[in-house]
Amino acid sequence: MNADAPAYDMKQLRMKLLRLSALAEENTRRAVLALRGRDRATADVVIANEAEINALEIEIEQDCVRLLSNGINERRDVQNIVSVLRINTDLERIGDLAANVARHVADVSQCEQALLPAQLLRMADCALAMLHQALDAFVDLDAVSAREVCGLDDEVDELNRVVHSLVRDRIVASPQLTDNLLSVLGAARQLERIADCATNIAEDVLYLVSGSVFRHSKTDSHATDA
Repeated sequence: MNADAPAYDMKQLRMKLLRLSALAEENTRRAVLALRGRDRATADVVIANEAEINALEIEIEQDCVRLLSNGINERRDVQNIVSVLRINTDLERIGDLAANVARHVADVSQCEQALLPAQLLRMADCALAMLHQALDAFVDLDAVSAREVCGLDDEVDELNRVVHSLVRDRIVASPQLTDNLLSVLGAARQLERIADCATNIAEDVLYLVSGSVFRHSKTDSHATDA
């Protein structure tokens, strides 16, 4: 391999990751639209697109392994590859989670009485916005924007708690709707995890910019407070 090959491969790797980012974000957007509209046709598209996301994730991982095997030892290049591997994993996970939201649409759409709480729809919008901002921060290596994404995660967590409380009360009041309402809870859980993955991506942007690891910092601080 000539001296220019690693740089060229890194550019190609970045382009593939940007393509995966676009696929994951678009599938998440479709999943949110399907949930809002109880649209099973759109949900089916989301589920079908999961395979393309999975295949590209594997391809990117193999490219990363190949680059590392070629003896790249510049610290910056290694940091880039490590970040790509992490973001790649989170994007594939987001693809899975979006498909899971879409699968819950089928159950929710069967029962108009299984109301979608306004807080659930706010969660969906917030998770999607976090993902979009995290991916933009990656493209621009924007640490300020990445930190903003990390700060939004608490809002999604609180909305998730409210949704769970509302749905539990609804189940008590209308036990015949339990199965459908459990799908509402399931969708909320997937959206909360999408927000977590967006936060992970934002933390990887901070790692790229600063070289410091930010993962688990919130969890560790909570543990200390406890």
